[in-house]
This record gives sequence, C-alpha cells and structure tokens, in this order.
Amino acid sequence: MAAHALIILFWGSAFAGIRHGLEGYSPEHLSLLRLLVGSIALVVYAGKTKMKLPELKDWPIIFLFGFLGFAVYQTALNIGEKSVSAGAASLLISTSPVFIGLLGRIFFKERTGKMYWLGAFISIAGILLIYLGSGGELELGLGVMLILIASLSESLYFVLQKEFLNKYGALPFTAYTIWAATLLMLVYTPGLGAQLAEAPVGATASAIYLGLFPTVIPYFALAYITAKSRASEAASSLYLTPAASFIIAWIWLGEEPTMTTLFGGLITLIGVSFTYLKVSRKEIEEAESSC
Repeated sequence: MAAHALIILFWGSAFAGIRHGLEGYSPEHLSLLRLLVGSIALVVYAGKTKMKLPELKDWPIIFLFGFLGFAVYQTALNIGEKSVSAGAASLLISTSPVFIGLLGRIFFKERTGKMYWLGAFISIAGILLIYLGSGGELELGLGVMLILIASLSESLYFVLQKEFLNKYGALPFTAYTIWAATLLMLVYTPGLGAQLAEAPVGATASAIYLGLFPTVIPYFALAYITAKSRASEAASSLYLTPAASFIIAWIWLGEEPTMTTLFGGLITLIGVSFTYLKVSRKEIEEAESSC
C-alpha cells in the first residue's frame, strides 16, 4: 500500500514538474540534469549500503534497460510535454498497462482474454479524445505520439526486468539502470552549463525535485512491487496517477483541463480497467483447445 501511494504521489507530480522545468531547459538537458541528480543520490545510497556492482556479463542488458526505462522514456515524455498539458500527458502514460499486457503475452505467453482486447480498443478511443481535447493540431499530434512511445518504452522496461530483479534485488537493479541511462545521456552535456546559468531558479528547482523524487523513489517502489508480484500488479498504480497529476498541475501550473480531455481520460482509464479483468475459465479452455 505504501509503495503504491508513493508511486501515485511522486509520479503524479512529475508531469507538472516537467512542464515547469521546460521553462528553463531543453527536453534533453532536463532529462540529463534529472538523471545526474538521481545518480548522485544513488551513489550516496550505494556507498552507505555497500552495494555490489553487477556481473560484467549483465552490463549490456542493464544499459538496454537504462536506455528504455529512463533515457527514451524521459526524453520522449519531455519533448511531448512541450505541446501536451501535464494532465493529458499523465493520461497517455496511463496506457502502460495495456502495453504491459500485450508485451507479457508476446514475451511470456501470458494469457489475455476478450476483455483485455476490448479494453485496449476503448483506451485507443480515449486517446483520440485526449488528442482532440488538446487541440488536434499536427504539433500536438506529434506530442501525443512521443508520449505514447515513452509509455511503450517504459512498459518494455517493466515487463522484461523481473529476472534481474530476482537476481540483484529491486533497489540495486534500479540503481544500475539509472546510472546506465545517465552515462548514455551524457551525449547532451554540451550546452548544459549555459542553461544552468540562464535558467530560472524555479525551473532548476523542478529539475532537482524530479531527480530526487520522481526519478528514484517511484522506480524503487515499482521494482519492489514487481519483485513481489506480477508486472501487471506493479503497473496498477498508473491507474490512479492521472487523478493526482490533474490536481497537482491545476494547483502548481494553473492548467484547467477541457471537458473533452477529461472525458477522453475517463474513457482511457475505463479501457485500462478492462485489461485487469481476469480471463474466464471458458476462455482459457477455448484458448487451450485452439493450440
């Protein structure tokens, strides 16, 4: 319960924090600064707990997870939020359970019934309404697409990591992937110093907040839940994150969502909820008989 609450609170605030941080930083530099702050905090944690380094043979997969779960996710989300509101972005990211269910079927042969596919189609309809509520222009369409790419990348990270969570533990493996992502994002170091000097204090404070809280704590909590249960159970926190995001963005940024966006968000969340319904015994027997 505590882990789910931390995910909802800190990830709900991340979308508003990104919008605020983008007032002083480019999407790439905001992601790099956020990861640098998070990495430093994790180095301190690793030193105090005497965290061991991963086996050399696992380094390539750790860099791949860091690329998917942090570098691609954060950069695509940041770019998307230049044209999509914080609340709408959180709704689009909440489609992760749909991707996770599909990826679980592809990689681990997890069964998905008719309700899952019905939920997926309902979610797509909701996404279209969010797109229309955000303005429906080409730039906004690209922003929506980038945020969906971020959602897919994040889903790949969560679905495929369980074997390594069991091997290294939730906290160390999450730290490894954040460090790997930071190293990959160092290609954007040129220009960061100039933006640090010129950015408003509030934008820099938001970047530091993003690095210390949404970057580290929710991933630890999510990794902990994943290690104790299934990937889909871990992703269920995303179901309530948009509600927190809308409230925080309204208070922090003064963003008032349109009725079309809210209705699209409701439709999307209804669709996502359908993906959690269990497959019936009849559907399982039908699937087995068709194999």
